Amino acid sequence: MKIVHSDRVEWQRGLQHRGGTFHYRHLLNGKPGTLDNFQLNIGQLEGDFFSPRHRHNFDQFRIQIEGTMNFDRNGKMAAGTVGYFPEGAAYGPQSSEGRSVTAVLQFGGASGSGYLSREEVDEGTAALKKVGTFKDGIFRRNDGEEGRRNLDGYQAIWEHINGRRMEYPKPRYRDPIVVDPANYEWLPVPGMPGVMEKALGTFTERRCAAMLVKIAAGAAYRAEERGIYLVLQGNGTVAGADYHALTAIHLDRNEEAELKARDETVMVRLVLPDLSGLQAHVPVHSEAAE
Repeated sequence: MKIVHSDRVEWQRGLQHRGGTFHYRHLLNGKPGTLDNFQLNIGQLEGDFFSPRHRHNFDQFRIQIEGTMNFDRNGKMAAGTVGYFPEGAAYGPQSSEGRSVTAVLQFGGASGSGYLSREEVDEGTAALKKVGTFKDGIFRRNDGEEGRRNLDGYQAIWEHINGRRMEYPKPRYRDPIVVDPANYEWLPVPGMPGVMEKALGTFTERRCAAMLVKIAAGAAYRAEERGIYLVLQGNGTVAGADYHALTAIHLDRNEEAELKARDETVMVRLVLPDLSGLQAHVPVHSEAAE
Protein backbone atom coordinates (compact mmCIF):
# COMPACT_ATOMS: atom_id res chain seq x y z
CA MET A 1 0.00 0.00 0.00
CA LYS A 2 1.18 3.53 -0.77
CA ILE A 3 -0.11 6.72 0.89
CA VAL A 4 0.82 10.20 -0.40
CA HIS A 5 -0.40 13.57 0.93
CA SER A 6 -0.54 15.97 -2.00
CA ASP A 7 0.06 19.04 0.17
CA ARG A 8 3.50 17.62 1.03
CA VAL A 9 4.53 17.27 -2.62
CA GLU A 10 6.19 20.17 -4.43
CA TRP A 11 4.71 21.62 -7.62
CA GLN A 12 6.80 20.94 -10.74
CA ARG A 13 6.68 22.37 -14.25
CA GLY A 14 5.42 19.82 -16.77
CA LEU A 15 3.78 19.10 -20.11
CA GLN A 16 6.32 21.22 -21.92
CA HIS A 17 5.48 19.30 -25.10
CA ARG A 18 2.10 21.07 -24.96
CA GLY A 19 1.46 24.82 -24.88
CA GLY A 20 1.11 27.28 -22.02
CA THR A 21 1.69 26.97 -18.27
CA PHE A 22 1.23 23.65 -16.47
CA HIS A 23 2.41 22.55 -13.03
CA TYR A 24 1.76 19.24 -11.33
CA ARG A 25 2.16 17.31 -8.12
CA HIS A 26 3.19 13.71 -8.76
CA LEU A 27 1.39 11.40 -6.33
CA LEU A 28 1.51 7.76 -7.40
CA ASN A 29 2.91 5.57 -10.15
CA GLY A 30 3.14 1.93 -11.13
CA LYS A 31 6.06 -0.10 -12.42
CA PRO A 32 7.71 1.35 -15.57
CA GLY A 33 7.90 -1.00 -18.53
CA THR A 34 4.81 -3.00 -17.57
CA LEU A 35 1.51 -3.05 -19.46
CA ASP A 36 -0.37 -1.91 -16.36
CA ASN A 37 1.94 0.98 -15.48
CA PHE A 38 0.06 4.08 -14.28
CA GLN A 39 0.57 7.60 -12.99
CA LEU A 40 -1.58 9.82 -10.76
CA ASN A 41 -0.94 13.56 -10.75
CA ILE A 42 -2.76 16.68 -9.67
CA GLY A 43 -2.28 19.30 -12.37
CA GLN A 44 -2.72 23.06 -12.19
CA LEU A 45 -3.31 24.92 -15.45
CA GLU A 46 -3.38 28.61 -16.15
CA GLY A 47 -5.51 30.39 -18.73
CA ASP A 48 -2.77 30.24 -21.38
CA PHE A 49 -2.68 26.43 -21.51
CA PHE A 50 -3.49 24.83 -24.85
CA SER A 51 -3.38 21.30 -26.22
CA PRO A 52 -4.44 20.44 -29.80
CA ARG A 53 -7.02 17.82 -30.64
CA HIS A 54 -5.23 14.50 -30.13
CA ARG A 55 -5.58 10.98 -28.82
CA HIS A 56 -3.58 8.52 -26.74
CA ASN A 57 -2.64 4.85 -26.74
CA PHE A 58 -3.50 4.66 -23.01
CA ASP A 59 -6.57 5.26 -20.83
CA GLN A 60 -7.24 8.24 -18.60
CA PHE A 61 -9.55 9.24 -15.75
CA ARG A 62 -9.97 12.94 -14.88
CA ILE A 63 -11.46 14.42 -11.70
CA GLN A 64 -12.08 18.16 -12.01
CA ILE A 65 -11.29 19.69 -8.62
CA GLU A 66 -11.38 23.44 -9.37
CA GLY A 67 -12.20 25.57 -12.41
CA THR A 68 -13.39 24.49 -15.84
CA MET A 69 -11.63 22.62 -18.64
CA ASN A 70 -12.85 23.17 -22.19
CA PHE A 71 -12.54 20.28 -24.67
CA ASP A 72 -14.24 22.08 -27.56
CA ARG A 73 -16.54 19.64 -29.42
CA ASN A 74 -16.31 17.18 -26.51
CA GLY A 75 -17.76 19.70 -24.07
CA LYS A 76 -16.57 21.10 -20.75
CA MET A 77 -15.64 19.62 -17.40
CA ALA A 78 -16.77 21.77 -14.48
CA ALA A 79 -15.66 21.32 -10.88
CA GLY A 80 -16.98 18.03 -9.47
CA THR A 81 -17.26 16.17 -12.78
CA VAL A 82 -15.42 12.94 -13.60
CA GLY A 83 -14.28 11.92 -17.07
CA TYR A 84 -13.13 8.72 -18.74
CA PHE A 85 -10.92 9.39 -21.76
CA PRO A 86 -10.45 6.08 -23.60
CA GLU A 87 -7.40 5.08 -25.61
CA GLY A 88 -7.72 5.68 -29.34
CA ALA A 89 -10.52 8.28 -29.06
CA ALA A 90 -9.63 11.82 -30.18
CA TYR A 91 -10.57 14.78 -27.97
CA GLY A 92 -10.03 18.53 -27.79
CA PRO A 93 -8.56 20.93 -28.54
CA GLN A 94 -8.15 21.48 -24.81
CA SER A 95 -7.90 24.78 -22.97
CA SER A 96 -8.38 26.09 -19.45
CA GLU A 97 -10.92 28.77 -18.59
CA GLY A 98 -8.65 30.55 -16.14
CA ARG A 99 -6.98 28.59 -13.34
CA SER A 100 -7.94 24.92 -13.27
CA VAL A 101 -7.00 22.04 -10.96
CA THR A 102 -7.51 18.45 -12.12
CA ALA A 103 -6.53 15.04 -10.75
CA VAL A 104 -5.51 12.82 -13.67
CA LEU A 105 -4.92 9.06 -13.61
CA GLN A 106 -3.29 7.71 -16.79
CA PHE A 107 -2.80 3.97 -17.22
CA GLY A 108 -2.19 1.20 -19.71
CA GLY A 109 -5.50 0.09 -21.23
CA ALA A 110 -7.12 -2.96 -22.75
CA SER A 111 -5.15 -2.72 -26.01
CA GLY A 112 -1.91 -3.72 -24.28
CA SER A 113 -0.07 -0.60 -25.46
CA GLY A 114 1.19 0.19 -21.94
CA TYR A 115 2.01 3.61 -20.53
CA LEU A 116 5.22 5.68 -20.51
CA SER A 117 6.64 6.63 -17.13
CA ARG A 118 7.21 10.26 -16.14
CA GLU A 119 10.98 9.71 -16.40
CA GLU A 120 10.63 8.33 -19.93
CA VAL A 121 8.57 11.35 -21.01
CA ASP A 122 11.17 13.72 -19.53
CA GLU A 123 13.98 11.80 -21.23
CA GLY A 124 12.23 11.84 -24.61
CA THR A 125 11.35 15.54 -24.33
CA ALA A 126 14.95 16.52 -23.57
CA ALA A 127 16.32 14.42 -26.44
CA LEU A 128 13.85 15.75 -29.00
CA LYS A 129 14.51 19.37 -28.05
CA LYS A 130 18.00 18.85 -29.46
CA VAL A 131 16.61 18.12 -32.94
CA GLY A 132 13.41 20.15 -33.02
CA THR A 133 10.87 22.25 -31.12
CA PHE A 134 7.60 21.72 -29.28
CA LYS A 135 4.93 24.33 -30.00
CA ASP A 136 1.17 24.24 -29.37
CA GLY A 137 1.35 20.53 -28.61
CA ILE A 138 3.13 19.59 -31.86
CA PHE A 139 6.75 18.48 -32.27
CA ARG A 140 8.40 20.02 -35.34
CA ARG A 141 11.69 18.48 -36.39
CA ASN A 142 14.45 20.81 -37.61
CA ASP A 143 15.41 20.84 -41.28
CA GLY A 144 18.13 18.35 -42.02
CA GLU A 145 17.26 16.04 -39.10
CA GLU A 146 16.12 12.51 -39.85
CA GLY A 147 12.55 11.57 -38.99
CA ARG A 148 9.02 12.72 -39.59
CA ARG A 149 8.54 16.50 -39.65
CA ASN A 150 5.40 17.21 -37.58
CA LEU A 151 3.92 14.94 -34.93
CA ASP A 152 1.72 15.16 -31.87
CA GLY A 153 4.10 15.95 -29.01
CA TYR A 154 3.41 12.83 -26.96
CA GLN A 155 3.48 10.62 -30.03
CA ALA A 156 6.93 11.95 -30.95
CA ILE A 157 8.18 11.19 -27.43
CA TRP A 158 6.67 7.69 -27.46
CA GLU A 159 8.25 6.90 -30.84
CA HIS A 160 11.64 8.17 -29.65
CA ILE A 161 11.56 6.02 -26.49
CA ASN A 162 10.25 2.89 -28.25
CA GLY A 163 12.23 3.25 -31.48
CA ARG A 164 9.22 2.59 -33.72
CA ARG A 165 6.06 4.26 -34.95
CA MET A 166 3.13 4.55 -32.58
CA GLU A 167 0.10 2.70 -33.82
CA TYR A 168 -3.11 3.84 -32.20
CA PRO A 169 -5.57 1.20 -30.91
CA LYS A 170 -9.01 1.21 -32.46
CA PRO A 171 -11.22 3.09 -29.97
CA ARG A 172 -13.69 1.04 -27.94
CA TYR A 173 -15.58 4.29 -27.32
CA ARG A 174 -15.91 7.01 -29.95
CA ASP A 175 -15.68 9.92 -27.49
CA PRO A 176 -14.66 10.68 -23.90
CA ILE A 177 -17.39 10.07 -21.32
CA VAL A 178 -18.00 12.85 -18.78
CA VAL A 179 -20.34 12.23 -15.86
CA ASP A 180 -21.81 14.59 -13.27
CA PRO A 181 -21.90 12.74 -9.93
CA ALA A 182 -24.37 15.31 -8.57
CA ASN A 183 -27.03 13.59 -10.69
CA TYR A 184 -26.35 10.15 -9.14
CA GLU A 185 -27.93 8.72 -5.98
CA TRP A 186 -25.95 7.45 -3.01
CA LEU A 187 -26.57 3.75 -2.45
CA PRO A 188 -25.62 1.75 0.67
CA VAL A 189 -22.66 -0.62 0.43
CA PRO A 190 -23.68 -4.08 1.73
CA GLY A 191 -21.83 -5.17 4.83
CA MET A 192 -20.41 -1.72 5.57
CA PRO A 193 -22.73 0.29 7.85
CA GLY A 194 -22.43 4.04 7.30
CA VAL A 195 -20.82 3.67 3.86
CA MET A 196 -22.52 4.85 0.65
CA GLU A 197 -21.43 4.68 -2.97
CA LYS A 198 -22.13 6.30 -6.35
CA ALA A 199 -21.04 3.90 -9.11
CA LEU A 200 -20.17 6.17 -12.05
CA GLY A 201 -19.19 3.62 -14.66
CA THR A 202 -17.26 0.47 -15.61
CA PHE A 203 -15.40 0.46 -18.94
CA THR A 204 -14.01 -2.05 -21.47
CA GLU A 205 -13.73 -5.80 -21.11
CA ARG A 206 -10.87 -5.21 -18.64
CA ARG A 207 -13.30 -3.44 -16.29
CA CYS A 208 -11.60 -0.24 -15.18
CA ALA A 209 -14.11 1.75 -13.13
CA ALA A 210 -14.86 4.98 -11.28
CA MET A 211 -17.07 5.60 -8.26
CA LEU A 212 -17.51 7.94 -5.30
CA VAL A 213 -17.47 6.59 -1.75
CA LYS A 214 -18.90 8.37 1.30
CA ILE A 215 -17.98 7.23 4.83
CA ALA A 216 -19.99 8.58 7.76
CA ALA A 217 -18.09 9.91 10.78
CA GLY A 218 -17.12 6.93 12.93
CA ALA A 219 -17.77 4.38 10.17
CA ALA A 220 -15.22 2.07 8.53
CA TYR A 221 -14.66 1.17 4.86
CA ARG A 222 -12.73 -1.78 3.41
CA ALA A 223 -10.65 -0.57 0.47
CA GLU A 224 -9.87 -3.22 -2.14
CA GLU A 225 -7.02 -4.25 -4.44
CA ARG A 226 -6.10 -2.57 -7.75
CA GLY A 227 -7.64 0.63 -6.41
CA ILE A 228 -6.54 4.27 -6.54
CA TYR A 229 -8.29 6.34 -3.87
CA LEU A 230 -8.24 10.13 -3.73
CA VAL A 231 -9.82 11.80 -0.70
CA LEU A 232 -11.92 14.81 -1.69
CA GLN A 233 -13.05 15.83 1.80
CA GLY A 234 -12.87 14.63 5.39
CA ASN A 235 -10.17 13.02 7.52
CA GLY A 236 -9.45 9.83 9.37
CA THR A 237 -7.03 6.92 9.32
CA VAL A 238 -6.08 4.21 6.84
CA ALA A 239 -4.13 1.23 8.14
CA GLY A 240 -3.20 3.37 11.16
CA ALA A 241 -1.92 6.36 9.12
CA ASP A 242 -3.75 9.68 8.90
CA TYR A 243 -5.52 10.85 5.73
CA HIS A 244 -7.06 14.20 4.82
CA ALA A 245 -8.28 16.09 1.74
CA LEU A 246 -6.27 15.17 -1.39
CA THR A 247 -4.50 12.23 0.21
CA ALA A 248 -3.93 9.54 -2.41
CA ILE A 249 -3.84 5.80 -1.67
CA HIS A 250 -2.85 2.89 -3.91
CA LEU A 251 -3.64 -0.74 -3.14
CA ASP A 252 -1.89 -3.24 -5.40
CA ARG A 253 -2.99 -6.78 -6.19
CA ASN A 254 -3.91 -8.85 -3.12
CA GLU A 255 -3.85 -5.76 -0.87
CA GLU A 256 -6.66 -4.29 1.18
CA ALA A 257 -6.93 -1.72 3.95
CA GLU A 258 -9.49 -0.30 6.37
CA LEU A 259 -10.32 3.40 6.40
CA LYS A 260 -11.87 4.81 9.57
CA ALA A 261 -13.48 8.24 9.24
CA ARG A 262 -13.17 10.84 11.97
CA ASP A 263 -15.27 13.29 9.95
CA GLU A 264 -17.57 12.45 7.06
CA THR A 265 -15.28 11.47 4.21
CA VAL A 266 -15.89 11.55 0.46
CA MET A 267 -13.36 10.05 -1.91
CA VAL A 268 -13.13 8.91 -5.49
CA ARG A 269 -12.23 5.28 -6.09
CA LEU A 270 -10.64 4.43 -9.45
CA VAL A 271 -10.26 0.75 -10.29
CA LEU A 272 -7.33 -0.14 -12.52
CA PRO A 273 -8.06 -2.60 -15.35
CA ASP A 274 -7.29 -6.27 -14.89
CA LEU A 275 -4.73 -6.91 -17.65
CA SER A 276 -3.76 -10.39 -16.47
CA GLY A 277 -2.95 -12.71 -19.35
CA LEU A 278 -2.68 -9.81 -21.82
CA GLN A 279 0.34 -9.66 -24.09
CA ALA A 280 1.82 -6.47 -25.51
CA HIS A 281 -0.27 -5.67 -28.56
CA VAL A 282 0.64 -3.76 -31.70
CA PRO A 283 -2.48 -2.81 -33.76
CA VAL A 284 -2.54 -3.69 -37.45
CA HIS A 285 -3.44 -0.25 -38.82
CA SER A 286 -1.40 2.87 -38.10
CA GLU A 287 -3.02 6.30 -38.08
CA ALA A 288 -1.43 9.70 -37.50
CA ALA A 289 -2.44 11.72 -34.46
CA GLU A 290 -4.89 14.52 -35.09
